[in-house]
Amino acid sequence: HFVPNLTIGAPVIESLRKHTKAYLDCHLMVTNPSDYVEAFGKAGASGFTFHIEVARDNWKELIQNIKAKGMRPGVSLKPGTPVEDVFPLVEAETPVELVLVMTVEPGFGGQKFMPEMMDKVRTLRKKYQSLDIEVSTAAWVLPPSTPPRPPAPTASSRGAPCSARPTPDRSSRRCGRAWRRRRSRADHL
Repeated sequence: HFVPNLTIGAPVIESLRKHTKAYLDCHLMVTNPSDYVEAFGKAGASGFTFHIEVARDNWKELIQNIKAKGMRPGVSLKPGTPVEDVFPLVEAETPVELVLVMTVEPGFGGQKFMPEMMDKVRTLRKKYQSLDIEVSTAAWVLPPSTPPRPPAPTASSRGAPCSARPTPDRSSRRCGRAWRRRRSRADHL
């Protein structure tokens, strides 16, 4: 895997789908996202977001397969990946429908939000006014004086605070269980 663990797989999505019509957005941090398209499609996933870093050679086929399985394709990029790397995927004949900007390195807890990643959001919003842009903040704990979302005036937010209580050193901490939920667009918050 792109990161050491797979938190929620297709069996969990399948179980959830039996009980909800909610949009089930799956962000796969794996080295071989093509291997998971069919399983997540069958399970009832609504969205399938893969990392550009592992799909540079096959993203066109991957997007087509995601759409063929009835899911909405998205692409994610790590903090060290230039935002320009996703432009071809947004501008393709069969494009991704959202871009997820990671504001922490994937797979590692205890990280602080990287506010400089918001420049990527601003660049994407300026270039693609109607594109769905999401921000992944992982799971974090905030000091009580901090608003419960990163300053993302032009993007949706992924991730949620585990608690409003600060940690002893007031730094961010990952929850014991990785989870995220879609929020309404931040410009409506």
